[in-house]
Amino acid sequence: MSKWKSHGPGLEFLSKLAWIGKNVIIEDGVRIFFPEKVEIGDDVYIGHNTILKGYFDQRLIIGSGAWIGPQCFIYAAGGITIGQNVGIGPGVTILTSAHKDPQDDGPILHQPIAFAPVILEDGCDIGARTTILKGVRIGKAAQIGAGAVVTRDIPDFAVAAGVPAKVIRFHHTQKAHV
Repeated sequence: MSKWKSHGPGLEFLSKLAWIGKNVIIEDGVRIFFPEKVEIGDDVYIGHNTILKGYFDQRLIIGSGAWIGPQCFIYAAGGITIGQNVGIGPGVTILTSAHKDPQDDGPILHQPIAFAPVILEDGCDIGARTTILKGVRIGKAAQIGAGAVVTRDIPDFAVAAGVPAKVIRFHHTQKAHV
């Protein structure tokens, strides 16, 4: 296993990860489910009390240089790929599943579930308390404003905000953000 560091106790599960790179910092209170389906690249930071949920038949891949703030909830039931040098602010939620439209008069909780992957491309930045829903791709060097709810793809170099998130502009220079 590669070298890693921590600012807190309770990291005995790291030996079960599918992969962990060098210089990874995992703060106290981080919980990782299905660690054998989680890959963490080099120089990654994962903040206090974040929950990473791999899934028995999907992977959660965190690219090198990623920064994941405290109290995030990242659920990879449909698969998640977080690119290199991605910033994820405090309290972000990423979901890869949702209940389908009701098929009968029964409760929504008992309806079938749909799964779709989420992809965060290299260099994108996700503002605090953002929610990203299943099937979304956030483009290279895109920025998402705090508190947004992302329900559809965001293009490369876009700045998006709101509920639901909408593109409000593009970076004036693409090379400055890669």
